[in-house]
Amino acid sequence: MTNGDKRRNRKRDKVSKRYKVRYDRLVAVILVLIVLIVILSSCVKSCSGKGKNKNSDTKVTTTTADNTQQSSIIDKLESSNETNAILSGTADGQKPSESQYTTEIHKAADINTGNLLLVNTEHEYKFVEGDIDLAVLYDVIDGTAFHVSDRVISLDKETLEQFTALMNAFYAESKNSDIYVIGGYRTAEEQNDKYYNGNSQFQGGHSDYHTGRSLDIIIAPSDGSSSGYYSPTGVYSYIDEHAAEYGFVVRFPEGKENYTRERARDYTYRYVGAPHAMYMKQNSLCLEEYINKLKEHTKDEPIEVTVGKKLYQIYYAPANPTGDTEVPVPSNKTYTVSGNNADGFIVTVSMN
Repeated sequence: MTNGDKRRNRKRDKVSKRYKVRYDRLVAVILVLIVLIVILSSCVKSCSGKGKNKNSDTKVTTTTADNTQQSSIIDKLESSNETNAILSGTADGQKPSESQYTTEIHKAADINTGNLLLVNTEHEYKFVEGDIDLAVLYDVIDGTAFHVSDRVISLDKETLEQFTALMNAFYAESKNSDIYVIGGYRTAEEQNDKYYNGNSQFQGGHSDYHTGRSLDIIIAPSDGSSSGYYSPTGVYSYIDEHAAEYGFVVRFPEGKENYTRERARDYTYRYVGAPHAMYMKQNSLCLEEYINKLKEHTKDEPIEVTVGKKLYQIYYAPANPTGDTEVPVPSNKTYTVSGNNADGFIVTVSMN
């Protein structure tokens, strides 16, 4: 081999060696890039998967929580009487809720007006203007079911209306018209005359007759037989048995003398209103006992009374001793308010 060949061979070996080295480096770089791409791709997929799972979990959790909360609220609403009242209205016969109450302003003098006034030796009738609307019986009754003993006896119109209804029912039942009214409203002067003549133990101002809601009745048979004060016997027992339905009670019942301070008598009836009369009759209470009993019953714990198909709630509201009184009354029911002539007001609510 010549020197020229040797040189060419060495030059070729160097070139071959140099190209071999560059190829190895290229392969190595490519492999590194491939590995990096694979790693990056895996990371991106992993992160993307975690993000999707996280969002999905949160959404499911939130939805589940909302559904649970909504179900809980619905269950509570469906089981709540108050909610049912709001959704469907308060049913008849149910006590009005607190939100259905309002207040009614009553002046101090209002305590001395109304069907439930208590008048006796301890509580004086004040003769407040407008408390009663008097009617002379002789001028307005037809004398078919009952009669009046003179031309001046008068009663409060509401009392007379209800007594007439009671007598008409009695007459329809018995065809008997033997009842006469012999006593009604009295002025203070008329009562004092009786007191000073020894015919009454009550001075003027302290007689229940001042209210125009008390009356005395007798039996005067049309056949001319002996007359006498009313007694609930025989056919006449109908009157006493049904009086409460029309709002009447015996004012001075037997066995209650310690409360009324008056001798017992069957022939003096007092108008108080049907629900009150029914409760007094069912519980054997005189007016004094009933007025005191009512003080235990506020609007939150009323007395409930049924008269026929009508339900009533009755409660007491104490009067402000120094001025006007805000009496709680239902805003969605028919009601009446009466003073008790002592220390408060009595609210009577018609529930249906």
